[in-house]
Amino acid sequence: MGATRRIESLFLAGAAGRLEALLEEPDDGDPRLAALVCHPHPLFGGTMHNKAVYRIARGLRRAGAVVLRFNFRGVNRSEGKHDDGRGEVDDARIAIETLRARYPDLPWMLAGFSFGARVILRLGCREPGARLLLAAGFPARLADTTEFVDCPTPRLFMQSTNDEYGPRAVMEEFFGRATGEKRLSWIESKDHFFAGGLDELEAAVTDAGRSCIR
Repeated sequence: MGATRRIESLFLAGAAGRLEALLEEPDDGDPRLAALVCHPHPLFGGTMHNKAVYRIARGLRRAGAVVLRFNFRGVNRSEGKHDDGRGEVDDARIAIETLRARYPDLPWMLAGFSFGARVILRLGCREPGARLLLAAGFPARLADTTEFVDCPTPRLFMQSTNDEYGPRAVMEEFFGRATGEKRLSWIESKDHFFAGGLDELEAAVTDAGRSCIR
């Protein structure tokens, strides 16, 4: 019998109060990568248990990553209140710092879905060091994307072929302006939430996670 996979519910010491979090080690073997996964918009029902977020986290675990998910301020048992993406970057910073402190010898990456994708890009482009920024369902249509054009950190965008918040024309226009190392992967699915394409999303995330382990 193999060792039982470690799953830990915990609270992080956030700037606006404690943040509810879940730490999960890989399904098999010791962690070879540390990954933070951020959830979609808190004001529209987004939590760390969102289906796409769960699939991203599981895909990374299958690649050999220890994964930390958490609820942004004001969500479920996380304290504080929504800060329109500003304070949420601080939440993500505290989360990845906690994860890196626990696993100091591992390479690390940031991943996020929708609103969470904007958060991890904002953090990872300002503060380099991550092996990869994995932005799934990037909502390119909903807000200005200028701040995300220049980035020193490698980025991988995973987008639904029928994403109403980041449709192909808008996403490809943004991607064409973006500088640095970047990739854009289209996942055949029905909507922004990757309906009908979650298996393909998870498999693509696993491949991306493995590419970060050298």
